[in-house]
Amino acid sequence: MATSKKTGSGKSGGRKYGKAAGKSVESAVRREKKGKLRSGKGGKGGQVKSRKQAIAIGLSEARKKGAKVPKKKTS
Repeated sequence: MATSKKTGSGKSGGRKYGKAAGKSVESAVRREKKGKLRSGKGGKGGQVKSRKQAIAIGLSEARKKGAKVPKKKTS
């Protein structure tokens, strides 16, 4: 029985997100759990309450730092 491999995983396929991006997201989620993560320009907005929003902020911070993160999807 032949097993099929997932494309984009392993050494031949590239990672979508770099390690630095993962660390940035991890940091944002940790801050969200502590109640220290805020939205808006310069962190002057309201307190972030959802995990999804924390991940989005983490990816945004990673992009600003120049980490490997795919471009935002535009509608």
